[in-house]
Amino acid sequence: QVQLVESGGGLAQAGGSLTLSCVTSVRNNLFNTMGWYRQAPGKQRELVARISSAGRTNYADSVKGRFTISRDNAKRTVYLQMNSLKPEDTAVYYCNGEDSITVYWGQGTQVTVSS
Repeated sequence: QVQLVESGGGLAQAGGSLTLSCVTSVRNNLFNTMGWYRQAPGKQRELVARISSAGRTNYADSVKGRFTISRDNAKRTVYLQMNSLKPEDTAVYYCNGEDSITVYWGQGTQVTVSS
């Protein structure tokens, strides 16, 4: 059974930093793409950042230059380094992994940024 478990969420002040981690129960390189999504109250889930098995990355415009996604296949972990946090970054952050057939989701971790 494939599981993705996020950690690292919490409370931060505006301008601060947090690092999210997502550990998978299977080898990372089984996923074509891994990513982070977020969902704020009353809003749809949106892509934050994703990284391909080849290491190519793409980011939402709202986080470019502030967030960095990376993956460590040996540790079966994908990271999201979040700097210069803003109150509008407040959301539940979900880890995502996609192979050729299925999309897998973690349970989510809350990030709250105070002004």
